[in-house]
Amino acid sequence: MFNFSYKTQRYLILFGFLTIPVLLSLTFSYYPAVSLLYYSLTDWTGLGWDMNFIGFDNYKEIFTKPEVFASLKNNLYYFVGGLVQVGFALYFAVILTGRLRGRNGFRVALFLPYVLHSVATVIMFKNVYHMEYGSLNALLGALGLESWQQSWLGDKRLVNFSLAFISMWKYMGLNMVIFIGALQSIPNDLYEAASIDGASGWQRFRYITLPSIRSVLELMLILTLTGALEAFDIPYVMLLGANDTSTFVIKTVDTAFKYQNFGLASAMAVVLLVIVLLFIVIQRKLLFRGEK
Repeated sequence: MFNFSYKTQRYLILFGFLTIPVLLSLTFSYYPAVSLLYYSLTDWTGLGWDMNFIGFDNYKEIFTKPEVFASLKNNLYYFVGGLVQVGFALYFAVILTGRLRGRNGFRVALFLPYVLHSVATVIMFKNVYHMEYGSLNALLGALGLESWQQSWLGDKRLVNFSLAFISMWKYMGLNMVIFIGALQSIPNDLYEAASIDGASGWQRFRYITLPSIRSVLELMLILTLTGALEAFDIPYVMLLGANDTSTFVIKTVDTAFKYQNFGLASAMAVVLLVIVLLFIVIQRKLLFRGEK
């Protein structure tokens, strides 16, 4: 038996518990990140290990081709839709936190879309948006609104709105649940004191609810921003990025697997990471500059 001192035992226990998480982090986070940076400086095709170091040529190509960043305008639809989604999520969270009969059932109904797999969700909405037998156009026809019937996925003016709505429908329940958790952490004494002082419902929401969930709201906006910039599954599964629905991530994936240019795709991934970090910093400086 080894007779270690208390200090030595403490270090051994800490080392033992930290070794596996650190190794996993190095293997699945830091090593891939460093590899991504290295591949972005090469002309690797993704086949074999033959690659040449070309410096910043991939980055020069990205910033000299307007079509690379042109797809970011499609990400804007998801960002605006995400902001609307956050507003609805907060609205339903406030309602379902109150004394509403059957509120648990409404919570489950609103959260259920998030549980569904993205592919299943897209297949379902294909049947909703179909021009001939889609349920949306059928409903409009039944209501006598034939003039409102549209080719929701064929019209370039509408297709990105249609896809952004799918994202809103799918992820609103998750945001709502997060907001409900934040609202339930606010002491009821604050609302009771405000009611005694004669504060209206809007005043209680503005001066008690919003300041209390400020950090959660900041998290929601960050998730909305990153989710919009990384939009991929819904437009790709629905249309493979066709009909002017390609996002920045879809272009990155196509560059890697369709055109077998992993070096350029890696550089695009690095640029996207920088864009995300830049927008997060701007958001914190402009919207939450009073927060520590």
